Amino acid sequence: MRRAGPVLAGALVLVSGCGLTSGSPMVDDVEPGSIGRGRPLEGAHLTVTSKAFTENLILGAMLGIAFEAAGADVLDRTGIQGSIGGREAIRNGDADAMYEYTGTAWITYQGNSEPITDPRGQWEAVRDADVRNGVTWLPPSRLNNTYALAMNQAAHKKYRTTTLSQVAALSRSDPGAVTLCVEGEFANRADGLPGMQKAYGMGVAASRITQMDTGIIYTETAKGSCTYGEVFTTDGRITSMNLVVMADDRKFFPNYNAAPVINTETFEKWPAIADVIDPVTAKLDNAVARELNAKVDVDGEDPHQVALEWMKEQGFVK
Repeated sequence: MRRAGPVLAGALVLVSGCGLTSGSPMVDDVEPGSIGRGRPLEGAHLTVTSKAFTENLILGAMLGIAFEAAGADVLDRTGIQGSIGGREAIRNGDADAMYEYTGTAWITYQGNSEPITDPRGQWEAVRDADVRNGVTWLPPSRLNNTYALAMNQAAHKKYRTTTLSQVAALSRSDPGAVTLCVEGEFANRADGLPGMQKAYGMGVAASRITQMDTGIIYTETAKGSCTYGEVFTTDGRITSMNLVVMADDRKFFPNYNAAPVINTETFEKWPAIADVIDPVTAKLDNAVARELNAKVDVDGEDPHQVALEWMKEQGFVK
């Protein structure tokens, strides 16, 4: 379910089998702020990677910048298309660190079909399962990039729904009020529309469901072409288009909390990585992600620069 996005300029990555074959050094002129004091990673040569969509590019840049401030030499191999390439690079030691999503690991990599509803429990499960894979999970963020339904302000004022249970109730009491704009994938996934309708007792006729590309959903929802549109909870367009997100009050959708994953051999050699990156992770939530994602996807800024400015604003680096 993770989206593809623009590849960070200057960080072209070629994947041959599971190996990474190119990258570029990070050369940010940063010093320790509240993290990296004493430069505990002095002498380390660390490779950071990421997937190719905006949010993960930003998170990958944050890792690299934190490591630089702590004294490491950092090779930037962010921007790998898809999920498997980055995962395999961490697992086999071609890369040392990236931000991964708990739901992606649990369902896609570890082959489970039923998500764990408690976010901490989901993280603990993927952490424990990945010990045998040579992958170490550090504590997760509150950033949870999962599915949701959203509506524009006019529709919100008219129908006053704030939860999916209320949307389901509206679909039963006033079927004509509920129209949906969704992706084709979401329309057919067990953890998407069919499962959501079943879990909430939501009765929306097929004639009132329109399938379209992801980007169009946001604009059509903002225009009011549909009452509710499928969104990702950390997408910057939620903020820029002033959409109202419905709470998943029955916790149907899987948790996709972002957390740092580190090659275990690297972590055993450089355990200070945890002290360097944990404070950054602790600051990440959906509101932060929406703000930073919007700077890239709406304002056209560079993901690495967005990450650097935020790290400086938070006082992590100077």
